[in-house]
Amino acid sequence: MPALYASLGMSIIAFLATVYLIPRLGPVFIAADLKGKDLLKSYNDPIPESMGLVCAAVYILLLMLFIPFAFSSSIMKRASGTDISEGINVVDFPHHQLSVYLSSLLSLLTATMLGFLDDVFDIRWRHKLPIPIIASVPLLMVYYAERGNTHVVVPLPLRGILGTLLNLGPLYYVYMSLLSTFATNSINILAGINGSEVSQALIIALSVIFNDLLYLPWPIDFRIPVYLLGNKAEVEFGGVWSAGMSYGSRELVERHLFSLYFMMPLVAVCVAFMYHNWYPARAFPGDTLCYVTGMAFAVVGIHSHFSKTLLLFFIPQIFNFLLSCPQLFGVVPCPRHRVPRFDVNANLLYPSKIIFEKPPSQLTTYVLRIFSTFGLTELTFHATSGIILEATNLTILNFFLVRLGPMNEKRLVQVLMCSQVAGSALAFVVRYGLAGLVYDGNRR
Repeated sequence: MPALYASLGMSIIAFLATVYLIPRLGPVFIAADLKGKDLLKSYNDPIPESMGLVCAAVYILLLMLFIPFAFSSSIMKRASGTDISEGINVVDFPHHQLSVYLSSLLSLLTATMLGFLDDVFDIRWRHKLPIPIIASVPLLMVYYAERGNTHVVVPLPLRGILGTLLNLGPLYYVYMSLLSTFATNSINILAGINGSEVSQALIIALSVIFNDLLYLPWPIDFRIPVYLLGNKAEVEFGGVWSAGMSYGSRELVERHLFSLYFMMPLVAVCVAFMYHNWYPARAFPGDTLCYVTGMAFAVVGIHSHFSKTLLLFFIPQIFNFLLSCPQLFGVVPCPRHRVPRFDVNANLLYPSKIIFEKPPSQLTTYVLRIFSTFGLTELTFHATSGIILEATNLTILNFFLVRLGPMNEKRLVQVLMCSQVAGSALAFVVRYGLAGLVYDGNRR
């Protein structure tokens, strides 16, 4: 698979280019007034913002340069007129695969443009939610033009009612557009501390890569005892097309190669940017990085046909979204910034709070009391009337501070990263273990 090695080489170039360009272009961004101040620091030095644009530019440029390598087997076969006995190849040039690749690039470019516009004009949340849907239109159109499958496998307990396969039709396209919306915004709302956005994207991308590797052909034979996760058998790897969980399927191998082509450079630029965004940050990602990484995940989830598995890697983001819903939908007041509160003297972060200037409504009180019962928020009551006076903001970062106590910013992002890793580990247990209880065969 020479294209995979080329992708690895391109990823190394992406890493080096991003590491080099971020500090060089920082003063240029500051001069253009693309700068911000770190709310959780005692100093007020300007820090270049929207530097995710640099990451996106390097990432997309190298994906463009990689196009000849991605289709090298077809190009070489057409040029030489010889048959290739092993590896991924097709008789004719795979125009449909090229259209999928180009539509993915178009969606990434659109996400970059819209993300940068968000950075410049500071678009409000209710207006920015549809932005990923716009960026996903090229993906969905190519998926439709290629007669993409809109059937889903029905879980075993429901097959007596719905049958083995259920055709969702247009609802499947709605689901895919919502997937792109969630993938981008879920990373965006889990932000506020140094390294939070890029660390999420990095760990999710690494999880996707590990999942992809399970489906590739390996020249050596080995087994993974997935029965330890609840499955019924072991998975055997080995041979060019006896590719582990692909079970000899060329189509599955090609899908996961496509995913690797997009994820490996993404990991490279994320690692490079994390070097500059790690505590104390010398560069801020802005919304552009969140949009591009989220759209990249949507691209591989949709075109490589493992969207359900992809969503499992977003367990912390799903938890944060559900926790934030009362504030996002106006049930509980939502301030502009919900980042933790910084104590300059102690150099520690504390949960930020909502202060109710007037008694909250019955619905707000009911929701907050339920959340408090489960330890998701911390409430302050009036001594005599019992009316809620304060409540901690409903984010996973504030949740960690409520449950684990005050900590410095570096430790908090480490806790966030540990939760992301734990979420990915749980995702693999669910996908390759517990899923066998409700699905038969290899259901993705």
